[in-house]
Formats: sequence, C-alpha cells, structure tokens
Amino acid sequence: MKRKCASHRLISIVMQGDPLWAISQATITDLVGLSLNFFFILPLINSAGVHLLESPVMHPVSEGLFNFVIAWTLLFAPLLFTDARRDRYEGSLDILWSCQMFLTNTFLIPYMAIRLNDVDKNQPPPQTSKLSSLMVRGASGVGITGGLVCILSIVWAFFGRADADFGGVLDRWQYAQDYVLTERLAYAFLWDILLYSIFQPWLIGDNLQNVKPKAREFVNVARFIPVVGIVAYLLCLEEKKD
Repeated sequence: MKRKCASHRLISIVMQGDPLWAISQATITDLVGLSLNFFFILPLINSAGVHLLESPVMHPVSEGLFNFVIAWTLLFAPLLFTDARRDRYEGSLDILWSCQMFLTNTFLIPYMAIRLNDVDKNQPPPQTSKLSSLMVRGASGVGITGGLVCILSIVWAFFGRADADFGGVLDRWQYAQDYVLTERLAYAFLWDILLYSIFQPWLIGDNLQNVKPKAREFVNVARFIPVVGIVAYLLCLEEKKD
C-alpha cells in the first residue's frame, strides 16, 4: 500500500517537463522514497530505535507535502460515502475513491459533474459496501487520524529531520518555494490541494443534513477552511444505521 500511495502521482504529473512515459529515474526514486515514508511511520519507528527497515532520507518539505495530500485524501472517503447525491453516480464509489487515493484526485472532477444530474428513478439505490460502511462508522477516527497527520506534515516540513543537514525554517521555506516552482511532483501535489480546496466546501455544503443539528452552523462556516472543515464534518456526523 505504501508504494502505491506515491505511485499514484504518476498519472497526475502532467504540468511540465518530460512526458509521462519519459519520466526520469530521479522522479521514480522520489516517488518510491515518499511512499516508504507514508504517514511518517517508518521515520518515526527509526527515531524510536527500531531499524528493521531504514527510512529513505528525503527532504522534509517534500515528505510533508506528500503526506499532507495523502491524509486529506483519506479524509474524503467518509465524505464521499455520505454524499446525498452519490446515487447519481452509477459506478463504484469504492473504485472512485481508490483511484483518488492511489492515482489522482482528478477522478473527482467527473464525479462532481455527474452528481449534478437528476436522479434516475429506475436506478436501484446505491449498495453499502464493506469499505463505505467501515469508513462511515469510523468517520470520527478517520477525521482524527487524517487531521493529526496533516498537522504533523506541516510541522515535519519545517522541523523534521533536525539531525540532517536541511537547514532551519528559512532555508526550508526557500526550498519549498523552489520545489513548487521547479519540480513536477510538486505540481501534482498543488493540483491536488487546489481541487480539494474547491470540492471540500462544495460537498460539505450539500451534506449539512448529515451533521448533528447543534453543529451544523459551525460546520457550515468551517467547511471553507482546508482540512479543518472536513475534520469538523467527520467529527460531527450523526450516527446512522446502515
């Protein structure tokens, strides 16, 4: 799973540089390294003195940006599975979210268009899959996990790997600027962040009826804040039987 989480960037890296089929070995190496550092599990295990597998030493800014996007993608799962207009989409939401997680969140663009259609009265109601049931029942856990990883990603970008020669906060900020302006991986991550910033308030706004009545006003305001809004939505979901 860890390797796949970074390899999904391959499809979304299209903004500049060599064509996708001519992607450089250096980019592939970065993708694999970022995957191995998925959710900082391996670096943190190494820091605790366990060295069964060594974490690739990547720049903490790139690690932070990658894990921030992956954590935000995780947060979208319960939101999609509780979308009141999901029945307009005839495909599998499991597959859609898996493509979003392991390939690119560009898959959300056609979904956001399809969900605007009128409901087909002849279409059977959407089936509740094991994945959707798990994500919805564990929405609060998903929200806490994703939110904490997003916070850790920001902290890690500017303070992680302090024992390595990555400089201080100003050095890392300069690296971040250069990274997003010159690296094709960064283009993909920024594209993901842009789409999520648009789709998060849109989807939450259409599904406020899923939120506990006392929390709806708060969630309605918070939905415009990246990550914070979706965490609030997941923590305030009303419990419903499948």
